[in-house]
Amino acid sequence: MAKLKSNYETSAWARFLRWMKGGGSGLDRSMIRSLGEEALPSQRSESEHLAIERAREEREKQDLERERLIQERLHAWSRSRGSRLVNALYRLSAIVVCIAIIYVLLSSVSELPPFGRAENPVNNEVSARYIEDGLAETGSVNIVGGMILDYRAFDTLGESHVLFVAACAVVLLLRINLDKDGRPTREKLDAEADDRKYEPHNDVILQKISNLIVPCLLLFGIYVVLNGHLSAGGGFSGGAIMGAALILYVNAHGLTKAGQHRLFSYRVYKALTFCALAFYALAKSYSFFMGANHLDSHIPLGTPGRILSAGLILPLNIAVGIVVAWTMYSFYTLFRKGDF
Repeated sequence: MAKLKSNYETSAWARFLRWMKGGGSGLDRSMIRSLGEEALPSQRSESEHLAIERAREEREKQDLERERLIQERLHAWSRSRGSRLVNALYRLSAIVVCIAIIYVLLSSVSELPPFGRAENPVNNEVSARYIEDGLAETGSVNIVGGMILDYRAFDTLGESHVLFVAACAVVLLLRINLDKDGRPTREKLDAEADDRKYEPHNDVILQKISNLIVPCLLLFGIYVVLNGHLSAGGGFSGGAIMGAALILYVNAHGLTKAGQHRLFSYRVYKALTFCALAFYALAKSYSFFMGANHLDSHIPLGTPGRILSAGLILPLNIAVGIVVAWTMYSFYTLFRKGDF
């Protein structure tokens, strides 16, 4: 028993020494023979290495040719049968969607109450409340302004955020930024070169008229915003007027000159829009909380008919006007050149 153990240890030690010296085991040699190679890589000659490399290159060429043929077949299918199939599916889906929309609209119209009936929603107590108690509860002479920015201020908050989200989406899709080193990219240079083709080249008539009209439009827009609780107008209409004035100035003098003014920068747009929306959200959240708990908000309504009246309606009109004006201007500049 001791002799068998000694022979086993000696043979194991001999195999270990052969393995350390680089000698392969019987299993290694059988694996090499199964792969069709009679010698280890270190024992191959230069001609054998070249033959193996040529065979590998030939296999790679065959694989590339196979992939090219597959791609050609796929492109041929997409240009012939694939395009016809996609167009057919597009037309079919368009027809299905149109039929579904028509069905929903017709079913909704069929469920509407007859026009002029006394119990219709248009004739309920809500509209009567707006007309009879709107002035006393909101302090706004303009019933529409009081309804939008007081009774239905939550809806107006959502509409303002829809404008902001739309502007953010346009900025993400169209704005051209600088590179990591702060230098203009090739895309930005090309956009500026393309925009200069359409810049006004010292159009004296257009510039002089815009110098006269733009200040008047801005003042009129401010007037419409500030008098939204006293007469027809408000943040949406006044903001649209001011946005049109800014666009007219850019059309007359060009984005290059407009960019020289700090008022027309992207940083100013972000700051003004964020402050306006944040003020609107905080102010109405306070009003909602106090009203829901039947608490006094301590916001004076003032004397109806005066400029400083109607509680929060005046500052809310200003916030909405800022959002609308700058959203219109940003849309125009981004769609025109991709930058402010």
